Amino acid sequence: MDDSKILLENGTNELMILEFKLGDNYYGINVAKIREITKYEPVTPIPNAHPSIEGVFMPRDVMITAIDLKNCLGRGESDSKGLFIITNFNKLDIAFHVDSVLGIHTVSWTEIIKPEVTISTAEEGVAIGIVKKEDRLIIILDFEKIVTDINPETGLKISDINDLGERHRSTVPILIAEDSALLNKLIVDCLKKAGYENLIHVENGKQAYDIITHYKDQGTLHENVRVVISDIEMPEMDGHRLTKLIKTDEATAKIPVVLFSSLVNEEMRRKGESLGADAQLSKPEIGNLVKIIDQLVAERHLDM
Repeated sequence: MDDSKILLENGTNELMILEFKLGDNYYGINVAKIREITKYEPVTPIPNAHPSIEGVFMPRDVMITAIDLKNCLGRGESDSKGLFIITNFNKLDIAFHVDSVLGIHTVSWTEIIKPEVTISTAEEGVAIGIVKKEDRLIIILDFEKIVTDINPETGLKISDINDLGERHRSTVPILIAEDSALLNKLIVDCLKKAGYENLIHVENGKQAYDIITHYKDQGTLHENVRVVISDIEMPEMDGHRLTKLIKTDEATAKIPVVLFSSLVNEEMRRKGESLGADAQLSKPEIGNLVKIIDQLVAERHLDM
């Protein structure tokens, strides 16, 4: 799995997806989230756990929670066979129980269709997008939302904002790119609560870059965009591509880019650094996001 990850150049707007099956349905997960794939093994049930949690097991002395993905999607329960896709994101190790794995595809984010009207109710709300391969549609699932729905405590730590205490108001213009409608709203609400009132928020990197280009062409970029906060996984244009476009243009290179994503592990951090990202944080850390914005504003005199 590690070898396949490094085939992609940074900032190309591509991702690798692992295709797997649940029953007769085809699904995908970003390879960057995967630690390893193992055969199913018996797990220890957890009393009073969520119905989709099969239990826990300890490969190589690491406690991992196993989730029955078929159950999550309302498609019954998995048999005691198949595979575990062991993932790491949002600083969590989670194993997803699937029937089989079919292979890896390299796709562009521009190929990924928004899932609004093309999926069944089983996947509604937990799909990032859909990609067509030959005669089938592969639904790319939002694994962060699946885990947060099971355990809300793994989501954004909104209470961290209250710990920041009394805040002064700021008019520094911040552009936010986040494809999840729920997370987009939560980030905006948290930043407003932290005193940042001048916010533009869009749902992917392309929309963000279109806004940057518009204001650049108008000669009003500094008045309208002084900080960019971006997710990494987004349809049309991902956060790495957005960062590369900003940082390789002399007119925009000084705009601080903060990558705020569930994918900020060691490898992805190296990618972000090579593209020029000014800061990178894992998604639960909303309090640290505000502190990073405060620091960038102060150090670079962005409130002038």
